[in-house]
Amino acid sequence: MEQIIAKKIVPVAVIERAADAVPLAGALREGGLNAIEVTLRTDAAFDAVAAIRAAYPDMAVGVGTVLDPAQVKKARQVGAVFGVAPGLNERVVLAAREADLPFIPGVMTPSEVEKALTLGFHLLKFFPAEASGGVKMLEALAGPYAHTGVRFIPLGGINLSNLSAYLALPVVAAVGGTWFVSKKLISARDWSGIVRQTREAVSAAYG
Repeated sequence: MEQIIAKKIVPVAVIERAADAVPLAGALREGGLNAIEVTLRTDAAFDAVAAIRAAYPDMAVGVGTVLDPAQVKKARQVGAVFGVAPGLNERVVLAAREADLPFIPGVMTPSEVEKALTLGFHLLKFFPAEASGGVKMLEALAGPYAHTGVRFIPLGGINLSNLSAYLALPVVAAVGGTWFVSKKLISARDWSGIVRQTREAVSAAYG
């Protein structure tokens, strides 16, 4: 979590071929990021996590789109060091706690924020960010909840043009992004393009 927050950007990647995992991770590292969230939307996801962890033990490799407790257990087995969910499933977050897997549940509404706080989670994914009101919604949520210490990682519609606006909010710990690790770039194995766009994203984050 500290690595993610320090860099301000979490790359969120859908990896279709496990063989692409290590080159992708290498491109991210060259571009200035040492963390990645591999979404569990493909058959290659767990193998991709294991491959990256083996190649780069110091990289913060997590899993996303965690929807059931079995995925939590498998994520731990392959070496994931954090997990992320699009929503707040109590069975999943409790499984993550039992497995000692740092976890970021997803929220969108005040009721979900309160439920997460009740369960002891203070770092939350705000999803889908732009579709849910974006910066204005987070400003509104900050009113009643900022004093609790809650912080958000918005994802969904974040790009080079708006990431700075999100990161300017005190309640935003980091942003999640897919544009610089898109399926198109990965399928084309355009590692130099990913390096370039990652550098642009990091530069914008610290602008």
